[in-house]
Amino acid sequence: MLRVTLLAAALLASATALPAAAQDAFRIGGVLPLSGAWGIIGENMRRGATIAFEERDGKVLGKPIEAMWEDSETSTQVAVQKTNRLLSRGVHLIFGEVSSGSTLAIMKMTEQRKVPQLITISADDRITGADKTRYAFRTSNSVAIENRMLAAFASMRSLKSVYGVVADYQVGRDMWKLLSEDMARKGVKIVGEDFTPIGSKDYSVIIDKVAKSGADGLALIVVGGDVVTSLKQANDVRLKDKVQIFGTMIMDELLGAAIGPGSIGIHSTLRYHFTEESPRNQRFVAAYRKKYGEFPSQYAGEAYDGMSWFLDVVEKTGGWDKEAWVDAFRTSTRPDSVEGAKRMRACDNQAEQIGLFGTATEGKDPLPAVTMKVVATFPAEALFTPCP
Repeated sequence: MLRVTLLAAALLASATALPAAAQDAFRIGGVLPLSGAWGIIGENMRRGATIAFEERDGKVLGKPIEAMWEDSETSTQVAVQKTNRLLSRGVHLIFGEVSSGSTLAIMKMTEQRKVPQLITISADDRITGADKTRYAFRTSNSVAIENRMLAAFASMRSLKSVYGVVADYQVGRDMWKLLSEDMARKGVKIVGEDFTPIGSKDYSVIIDKVAKSGADGLALIVVGGDVVTSLKQANDVRLKDKVQIFGTMIMDELLGAAIGPGSIGIHSTLRYHFTEESPRNQRFVAAYRKKYGEFPSQYAGEAYDGMSWFLDVVEKTGGWDKEAWVDAFRTSTRPDSVEGAKRMRACDNQAEQIGLFGTATEGKDPLPAVTMKVVATFPAEALFTPCP
């Protein structure tokens, strides 16, 4: 019995620490929505990660990177199935998801299998809060951080009353609850709210309610294709002439191109912007434009930044021990991030970083026709609560 127990322990140890000779590739499993309402986000994340692979000549620890992409189809059930498939193939890293619900479900699987998970867009506070795990890392901002920027914007613009239009899923509802409470404490009156299913095609009734509500601000808490649909229909009736429209990641150059001139004047938090003048960001933007013929979106920028950071940490460990990668990443810093300095917090595996807020403006060649202008930068210490 003792021999069996020792053998089992040895096999478990070898699963997390194998010599380089036993590895033929560094396998990354990407679980992203490449179709459906959030397909536009997933595809841009894949592009950003691809640049991170190519800048290191497609290798980690001397072995080729093998990226295996799975389409979650904007479905948590499918995301779980695809993740299970990737884990059974022995991936060294899971990259994704977009939906916070899918991310939280995947986190249970990566924790059980002791495989690192890189999260570069999902915002639910539970990811690095109540449901945090040793193996899941977020290199982008959380709901709490986004809300602090939105509330600050409402205060800066002296908004007196706000109407909320919110995607009807858990993180959307949670975000709106906290944001509306924060704005109310700052003296902003909430005059109405509507919750819309993901993939909604008709916002006309809600837009009419907003226009007649007397609100001077519209907090739009929707994602991906729903941003395009809602803002196009809002522009048809010139809603932005009556209210200031603002929200979390509801506008960047990617979405501006899909919406058109009606995007001008929309206000949004930004996870990343290509105008950052750091040497690393300039290299990333040049490589991205050369490969894809356009400036990188915030989804692409965050994916590149997180993936490049993680792979650099793995390289520095010099070995194939996943536990060593996790330990090293938990205490790592990224002084030359494409968004300025970042620091991974060992208390919750959440990257501490600056926050950006922007307004869509008319871009001049060679910039996109709709280009975000960064109008506010929030230092990390103003956004993050210190670790215990």
